[in-house]
Amino acid sequence: MTMYTVKKYDQNDYKFWNEFIAQAKNATFLFHRDFMEYHSDRFEDFSLLVFEDQKLISVLPANKVEDSIYSHQGLTYGGLVYKEQTKLAQVIQIFQAVLFFLNENKFERLHYKTIPSIYHIKPAEEILYSLFLADAELVRRDSLSVIDLSQENMTSKIRKRGFQKAKENKLEIREETNFESFWNEVLIPNLDKKHQAKPVHSVQEMNYLKSHFSKNIHQFNVYQDDKIVAGTTVFETETVAHCQYISKNEKQENLGSLDYLYHYLIKERFAEKKFFDFGISNENQGRNLNEGLSYWKESFGASTIIHDYYKVETSNYNKLNGIFV
Repeated sequence: MTMYTVKKYDQNDYKFWNEFIAQAKNATFLFHRDFMEYHSDRFEDFSLLVFEDQKLISVLPANKVEDSIYSHQGLTYGGLVYKEQTKLAQVIQIFQAVLFFLNENKFERLHYKTIPSIYHIKPAEEILYSLFLADAELVRRDSLSVIDLSQENMTSKIRKRGFQKAKENKLEIREETNFESFWNEVLIPNLDKKHQAKPVHSVQEMNYLKSHFSKNIHQFNVYQDDKIVAGTTVFETETVAHCQYISKNEKQENLGSLDYLYHYLIKERFAEKKFFDFGISNENQGRNLNEGLSYWKESFGASTIIHDYYKVETSNYNKLNGIFV
C-alpha cells in the first residue's frame, strides 16, 4: 500500500482525469467528466485517483452516501479504470490501497459495480479476482442480452415477418439530432402508462449530452406518414452499440416498427461493432426476469452476458496481505 497514493477527485483534476480515461483499456465515454457531471446535483461525487510515484495509474468513478462509497450510481456500469500495461498484481494492490484509503476516511463499505466484459477494449477482469480475494459479497446480478456481431446470428421467423410487415406499411427510419418527438410522444407516455415511471434522462439532459458526445449518442425514430410510431436511443462505445431506451406507440402494435428498426441497426448501421447490447430485462435488483422482453431480444439472436454488483467491507483490505507467493 505504501507504493500507492489515493486522493479524492476535484475540479483541478478535470483534464488529467479525461486524458487518462481516453487511454484506458476498460473505459467508455460515460466516465468522461462531462458525462458524469450532468447530474452532479443528484450525487455527491467521491471519485478517486490512484497514483504510483506521482503517476496516475487508476481512477474510480464514485459517489458517497452516508458511510458508504458507491461505484457512481449515475452510471450504468463502473469500477476501477486502468491502462493496458497494468498487471494483475498491480490491480490487486491498487484495490487494496483504495479500500485502505476509504477505511482510513471512516467509510465502512464499498458498493462496487463492474464494467461488463463487452465494454473492455482489451480483457480487463483483474478486478474480479481482486474482489474474490477481498471476500466481496455478490449482491446483484443482471443479465444483458447481447449479440456478437462477428458471428452469424439466427433471427426468428416472427422477427422476419415483422420486418416484412414494416416494409409493407412503408415505415421510414430517421436518425435525429434531437429527442423531443421520441420522449414526448412515445417514451414518456409509455413509461407512465406501464410503470408509472419517467425516463432516467430528461429531454434537456439528453440534448446536453448529445451536444458533448455527438459521435456516441444517437436517436433513431420510425415514422409512418410522418407520424412517429417508435424509436430507440443508442449509446455507442468503441466496442458496443447499446440500446439505452426502446419504445413504440402501443396504438400501432402491428406495424412491425421495432423489428424494422432493429434489423437496420444490427445488420447495417452498427454492423461493424463487436457487440450489440439490448441491455437488461431484469427487475428487483436482478431477482426477477421479464421473460417476454428477454425472449424478444433473444429472437434477434441475442444471448446472455452477466453484469455483477458487489459489496465489500473496507476493513477487508487486510485480506489482500500475504497473497503473493
